[in-house]
Amino acid sequence: MIPVKSAAEIQRMRAACAAAAEVLYGVAALVVPGVTTRELNDAAGELIVQHCGKSPFLGYKGYPGNICVSVNEEVVHGIPGKRRVQYGDIVSLDVGIILDGYVGDNATTVAVGVVKPQTQELLRVTERALMAGIGKAKAGNRVGEISFAVQSVVEAHGFSVVREFVGHGVGKKLHEEPQIPNYGRSSDGPKLKPGMTLAIEPMINAGTLEVQVLSDGWTVVTADRLPSAHFEHTVLVTDGEPEILTWPKKKP
Repeated sequence: MIPVKSAAEIQRMRAACAAAAEVLYGVAALVVPGVTTRELNDAAGELIVQHCGKSPFLGYKGYPGNICVSVNEEVVHGIPGKRRVQYGDIVSLDVGIILDGYVGDNATTVAVGVVKPQTQELLRVTERALMAGIGKAKAGNRVGEISFAVQSVVEAHGFSVVREFVGHGVGKKLHEEPQIPNYGRSSDGPKLKPGMTLAIEPMINAGTLEVQVLSDGWTVVTADRLPSAHFEHTVLVTDGEPEILTWPKKKP
């Protein structure tokens, strides 16, 4: 069953998602050469506390960080640590918050200084694919229409969609039904209804779609070690156009 939120629950989701966006872009502003991924994690923890929230990631199946910080070839679930960000890197930040019992979830990938043209194009296309997917998050559409829209944008530009990890419903739990792949047929999946809240999150590789999990059991990297980008919004399905709940008031 895909949860359909009441009006009161949607208001709580709006508050949680607004806080998640503020934390995400607060941390994104700190991504500069020399900062460690642990320092970004610690800053996120402080911002989450300032919003009177908790991290939905910390302790989730044993995950040790407040947020996920993935650099360059790291696709998702990068564990914050001693790694220092370098000029020319890209850094993916996956940030969530639990506020008043509801979860807001979002992600962005930040370019550190000037990056290679292909890498800049990867970021542009991944964000464009996210917005294409969001545009299909309408009542009466199937989940597969989101998936197909994302895949179409990505593959038209020669990049690859990660298969092993997908978007998801979000609300009282970090992961709810439905699963939202970033590839597939438009006719696949359940139909969307007003009141559903979805975390749509393309994870897109510059090269091969194949990925590997490192020995830490969490960090996912591209098999060819080429860069990967990750963008995510939590979206509300309405009777009309989809509402992006994690749309930031301002970006760094």
